Amino acid sequence: MQTNSTAYLSEMGIDTYQLMHPQRLSGCQVAAINLPSDCKMLLVSPTLPEGSQAEFLERVLKSMQLTLAQIRHVFPQQVDQVQPQSVEWLWFAGCPSSDTLQGKVLSSPLLSDIDGNNQQRKALWQQICTYSE
Repeated sequence: MQTNSTAYLSEMGIDTYQLMHPQRLSGCQVAAINLPSDCKMLLVSPTLPEGSQAEFLERVLKSMQLTLAQIRHVFPQQVDQVQPQSVEWLWFAGCPSSDTLQGKVLSSPLLSDIDGNNQQRKALWQQICTYSE
């Protein structure tokens, strides 16, 4: 049996939701995010890449010899929930970087702002190349 609030969310087509700032609730335990062992890159961005942004991301990853299956996305407010473990790449797109996790750090505007902007693409590529030298 659904509660009134659950039924109301269901009627609106919302089957899952996530609190943006669970740490603000007293006594709330924030679940840790464990990355799979095959995860090579953590993409931290306020937007989840979809459509043309996902295609652009896939092209960038291909140039780095990575696949979409080897990356995970988290929202900026979730970075502190990620268990500190070895991730090769951290890409902060459209948000400030954090020193919570260790790895090769890329910092850029949102993917939508890079795709089609040669100056931004060049800046991103230069960051990637600094780690291959």
